[in-house]
Amino acid sequence: MPNNNIYEYVEITDFAAEGKCIFKSEDGVIFVEGNVAPGDIVDLQVVKTKKKLKEAVVTKIHTLSPLRTDPYCIHHTVCGGCRWQHIAYEHQLKFKRQQVIDHFERIGKIRHVEINQILAAPRTKYYRNKLEFTFSNWRWLTKEQMDSGQAFSKNALGFHVPKRFDKIFTVDHCHLQSDPSNTIRNSLHHFGDLKGIPHYDVRFNVGVLRNLVVRTANTGDVMVIVQFGQQHDEHIAEVMEYLHQTHEEITSLNYIVNLKGNDSYQDQDVVHYAGEPFIRETMEDLTFLVGPKSFYQTNSEQAYQLFNVAREYAGLTGNEYVYDLYTGTGTIANFVARRARKVIGIEYVEAAVQDARRNSELNGITNTSFFAGDMRSIMNENFLKTHGKPDVIITDPPRAGMDLPVVETILKAGANRVVYVSCNSATQARDLALMSEQYEVTRVQPVDMFPNTHHVENVALLVRK
Repeated sequence: MPNNNIYEYVEITDFAAEGKCIFKSEDGVIFVEGNVAPGDIVDLQVVKTKKKLKEAVVTKIHTLSPLRTDPYCIHHTVCGGCRWQHIAYEHQLKFKRQQVIDHFERIGKIRHVEINQILAAPRTKYYRNKLEFTFSNWRWLTKEQMDSGQAFSKNALGFHVPKRFDKIFTVDHCHLQSDPSNTIRNSLHHFGDLKGIPHYDVRFNVGVLRNLVVRTANTGDVMVIVQFGQQHDEHIAEVMEYLHQTHEEITSLNYIVNLKGNDSYQDQDVVHYAGEPFIRETMEDLTFLVGPKSFYQTNSEQAYQLFNVAREYAGLTGNEYVYDLYTGTGTIANFVARRARKVIGIEYVEAAVQDARRNSELNGITNTSFFAGDMRSIMNENFLKTHGKPDVIITDPPRAGMDLPVVETILKAGANRVVYVSCNSATQARDLALMSEQYEVTRVQPVDMFPNTHHVENVALLVRK
């Protein structure tokens, strides 16, 4: 029985949204964060109470769930990246599919369509092609490290501690990205320490070494981008020359001097130091050039599965006008172009549109056109008359889903099919409900892009009634 917000010997009941679990108590549903699994018998301490819910942490685990498996990463207790690595993969997949079902039924009121079995990832480790690491002059130590009595450098290069923007723990080995990612990161960390190059202090926005981005491609290309927090020419030169001379596997070496208060660099100048200014990704017979600021799906293998589903759902025969909304660097647009009559890509970011055009040209694709701007203003009557009314619309919006005016624009366009690709099935279900008077959802395919996390991609086919 609960006593002063303490619950003892209770069973974790189920998974919940955002990677949490729940315990259904007599007082209502309690959300539990941390390395727990349905079936665990635990003690809980409530740490936050709101009007309709409570949040708790585990103070003791008495019995481990049969859904569990052994975590493989030494950082799993402090890192929020692969927070489900203690859950056996087959159970992760079951929950992700159930999450889509719940969102469609509860939010979208969509109950008539079968949700396909999720497409599992062939690799549950080393599947990412991009990681960002942060430097800090004040390293976060775990309790075990502090209790060990071992001396540690105060400088860190790694990831943020969950919910702590100012706390960075050093990563020794990350299982998300294949080598040479770990080698390059650890090498640069050692070099910066050895040379006494000031690491970044987020509290005062000072320090030279600030951020490291490693991008790896399925062609073997490797891009490295180093962010510096100060314009210190001597330190910049020695860091870049060290990487250039020591790591010949780097095919594109770049840096940025970022004096802002945050690490985002889309608005910053990139200095190309050595190698080529881009790396190459391939998909089927297509090649995509990925620059320092280019967006590319971070799981290349599963991106192919995702785009393949989208292309299949589009039902292309070679005669269709296809509109690709939120086209980004035109990956989907170019992927479907050879099976369509014409593809129109619309994207808000001008630099991404330039990448999309470049990738079409590189692959000899001549039936694509890309436009930058707000699609609400672009997709007007004159635009549709000029470029052709869409037979198929493919939309791949950000996690927040589509704004209502965008939904209204799609409805006015009157395409026979809409293929909705989403990284958030909750906002996807919301948008599908808004389109339900004109469109019926007929096929749904979840795709696991990010194993060992709660995230799931989902593709829905809408057919005009």
